[in-house]
Amino acid sequence: MSTAASNARLPAFALLAGALSAAGLPIYIYAPKFYADNYGVSLTTLGALLFVLRVTDFAQDPLLGWISERLKSHRARAATAAGFVLAVSMIGLFAIPPFGHPVLWFALTATGLFTAFSFLTINFYAQGITTSTQISGGHLRLAAWRESGALVGICIAAMVPSLLMSRVESPFALFAVGYALVTIFALFLFKQEWRSSIDPSQRPASLTTVLSDSIARRLLTLALINAIPLAVTSTLFLFFVESRLGAAGWEGLLLVLFFFAAALSAPAWSQIASKRGEKSTLLSAMVLAIVSFSFTLLLEDGDIWPFAVICIASGASIGADLTLLPAMFAKRMAEIAPNGGQGFGLWSLATKFSLAFAAATLLPALENAGFSSGQAVQPQRALDRLTILYALVPTALKFFSIILLISIPKEHVK
Repeated sequence: MSTAASNARLPAFALLAGALSAAGLPIYIYAPKFYADNYGVSLTTLGALLFVLRVTDFAQDPLLGWISERLKSHRARAATAAGFVLAVSMIGLFAIPPFGHPVLWFALTATGLFTAFSFLTINFYAQGITTSTQISGGHLRLAAWRESGALVGICIAAMVPSLLMSRVESPFALFAVGYALVTIFALFLFKQEWRSSIDPSQRPASLTTVLSDSIARRLLTLALINAIPLAVTSTLFLFFVESRLGAAGWEGLLLVLFFFAAALSAPAWSQIASKRGEKSTLLSAMVLAIVSFSFTLLLEDGDIWPFAVICIASGASIGADLTLLPAMFAKRMAEIAPNGGQGFGLWSLATKFSLAFAAATLLPALENAGFSSGQAVQPQRALDRLTILYALVPTALKFFSIILLISIPKEHVK
């Protein structure tokens, strides 16, 4: 494929990234509250269930990466099948009343959704290693398109249910059906990329190849630690806005503001990194995140506009995380494991585990402090714990992320 032709395919990367991301982070934002409010499932149960589902990824994601590296000409058909499972699972999760106990139905549909999501994400990012060698700007340019598309997808997925709530009787059902149609369309547009597959002469890399590389290990560890702050704020966002700020009805707008700031900042971070280097640029973004999270500790009931400013600043910092870290990891994979499947299987595991960890620890901790979803008045102890979890935990983790990033030698990460 010529450079010009590959450049023209970048919008297809953005669209599929948006579709996949809409099935990732927003599910952790909406699903617990949806099942707690509509089916009476406790937050502790949902948190434990999400954690158990993600523990299975310790075996599943590396296995999916192994399969990905051996698909060759069957990649397009496998991706289509996974897309169908993803679409059906989303509809089952939000649009179809549970068959049997809500917890079992949640487990079944979430398993299908997360497995299909993992498989498609691993193949999608592995394909990016090949495409990045054929376009001007390489990994950084591809990452800017891909992650901007991903963030726009998150924005839309965060915004649409909120907009529909006041207009239709079953907003999440309509969202799920619309999501299924968009995902199938995005996969159709991307089929040309699946067929321009990884060089068949490249031998699949083993899991040992990736884990034995010290730089890859550090980047994977950094991905895990650095993803937890976003997982924390995403898991608690709706509860924080509704109960701590007393701003029920503003959740959708503030969430969209956060992710749009991330999406709009992603190309800018990419441009800055091309001049200053990924490492120093990412360090600057992490400092911005710490400052914004710190100010969240000072908020009081009714501080909607100060929180909106914090959403913009913290969202912009997330734009750097989601653009630069995958580009740095993809560069390393291009050097040590060009097929990318095993490496991005581990990458998918690291980023998803952060969401599971947040759900499994934060939701029970919040409930144990007396917090009850949908309750008009919350105990002060519960509100204090919500503030600490939402603001202080991400701040501390960002400090660890900075230490990890500084420890990576500059000759390996510019």
